[in-house]
Amino acid sequence: MQIQQDAQAVEWWKEAVVYQIYPKSFYDSNNDGTGDIRGIIEKLPYLHELGISMIWLSPFYQSPMADNGYDISDYFAVNADLGEMRDIDELITRAKNYGIHIMIDLVVNHTSDEHPWFREAVNNPQSPYRNYYIFKAGKNGGAPNNWRSLFGGSAWQKLPDEDNYYLHVFHQKQPDLNWENPALREDIYAMVNWWLAKGIAGFRIDAITFIKKDRDFSSCPADGSDGLVSIKVKSRNRPGIETFLHELKAKTFDRFRCVTVGEAPGVPFDQYANYIGAEGYFNMIFDFHAADIDVENGSEWFRRHNWTVDEFRRTLFASQQAFVRAGWGTTFIENHDQPRALSKLIKDVRYQNATGAKALAAMYFFMFGTPFIYQGQELGMANFCRQDISEFDDVSSIDNYHRSLAEGFTAPQAMHFVNQRSRDNARTPFHWADTLNAGFNTGATPWLAFSSADYTVNAASQLNDANSVFSFYKKMIRLRNKCWPETLIYGEFIPLDYPDENIIAYEKKAVPTVLFRSPT
Repeated sequence: MQIQQDAQAVEWWKEAVVYQIYPKSFYDSNNDGTGDIRGIIEKLPYLHELGISMIWLSPFYQSPMADNGYDISDYFAVNADLGEMRDIDELITRAKNYGIHIMIDLVVNHTSDEHPWFREAVNNPQSPYRNYYIFKAGKNGGAPNNWRSLFGGSAWQKLPDEDNYYLHVFHQKQPDLNWENPALREDIYAMVNWWLAKGIAGFRIDAITFIKKDRDFSSCPADGSDGLVSIKVKSRNRPGIETFLHELKAKTFDRFRCVTVGEAPGVPFDQYANYIGAEGYFNMIFDFHAADIDVENGSEWFRRHNWTVDEFRRTLFASQQAFVRAGWGTTFIENHDQPRALSKLIKDVRYQNATGAKALAAMYFFMFGTPFIYQGQELGMANFCRQDISEFDDVSSIDNYHRSLAEGFTAPQAMHFVNQRSRDNARTPFHWADTLNAGFNTGATPWLAFSSADYTVNAASQLNDANSVFSFYKKMIRLRNKCWPETLIYGEFIPLDYPDENIIAYEKKAVPTVLFRSPT
């Protein structure tokens, strides 16, 4: 049966409600301080009770954890503190029994510098793996150009015994892969297909708009006091990326009935059809225009933007309408890279509570696209307030703190920026109960400090409370997927204007259409 290629065509991933899990912080089953895969398996009944139908699992691969798993040293192994491959296999099987799909992170812009490919590339300049990464000779006694890594400092790291540097868009322990090399691409495709054959539902594709670099490798005018320029201008959504993405899709995703969600910062609205249209690279992408409204152009955290509700509404609706025109969307207010929405989007502290959490939930959940819930969001978890930079684990938080100081801000100001925006805000251990260590484990010191010493916002207290944030999310999922899917999933999205600029409102309206369900 031919699947209708429009917004109303029925697809299982459009009807999904996705729950993102950060494995290190979800549940510690063996009391070693770190959450693990077996902890996720133990909590599947909780997720089933909530009503979600797909888990997005943040990286669990073998990694030295310079960037908490986004620096992969072995794509075919599970990091020891998270479990074993047989645990992943069991999770896929056990989740399926609950009607829950498993989607995993695909990180192919870079690897860890401890990956065998990179080690061989460094140790043997004549190795074919030297061309798996991006190496350039130094210039005038320094780096090849003035590109700044997204985690601060030069994007080039010098090799110890050569006048050669390797490129890293992110951390220096995350060397970028050379997608210009067909041999590298084929190895990536083989890995992707290995995971799909294992039975996962698909991928959230990390930092995928960075895989194509401007090959002139030229310097640009500096944008900071360090004399460097953000690497985004030369490495994000560059012309030619479409060749790589079409090939990736053809050689992997198209061979399986899988779901793909691209992390696609830097893609303008007029290119959305290339990414999520009928012949697009992915089924869905994440749009960050509204998510990053509190910082100027999604840049460093010290470049704050004093947004208004009306501006947020217009930004949100512009993204929604771009999704409607191009294909299918995603709706989210939190993830592992974002602070808690309750603290970021509710400016009036009187409503940074269950009332505010429910308002935010209702605001985003029924928009056009597949809704995503980040762990703890369904409880109304909020940001922390750390006192010193030494309390942070996140490499990006540490970088933004020092960048703030370098740009002339005081230490208290820098701490304020980091507390507001730190990725650690979302990565703190989950609150399961108002007991020792919030029920995250039975007493071992967690790998990351909790968001507060107060565990009253927790799952146990909300499960059987009809007025809790958890119950509110549960009701929304039932309304969307069981009661009125023809309207709340497939209906027309209609932005509404109100004289009061503090109101965000939209209408979902069922439209007559022929729906074709794809073969199961």
